[in-house]
Amino acid sequence: MNISSVVVKTAPEHFDRVMETLKASGLCEIHFMDETGKIVVTLEGRDTDEEIRKMRQIMDLPDVLCADLAYSYSESEIELNLCQLERGKGAVPDALKSFPEDL
Repeated sequence: MNISSVVVKTAPEHFDRVMETLKASGLCEIHFMDETGKIVVTLEGRDTDEEIRKMRQIMDLPDVLCADLAYSYSESEIELNLCQLERGKGAVPDALKSFPEDL
């Protein structure tokens, strides 16, 4: 399973209509919105192709100006990262081990 976060943008005057359309679409889950017309949603899919299909469907909804991918993660990446953490590899990157004042 893949999970992606997408920022959907609409004009403020179309905000309510786009929100209702997104809710009814079954394509995504809404997590955040603001008065400027930005809506943050997550998509789930079996694979990247399904997520891309859903994102294109969102982009084609009436009054949606754009839908931009913000973040994407897949279960296979999660499993790989968990294995690395369990073995102690890459638990904390060197760049994060010092504070800015230490640099």
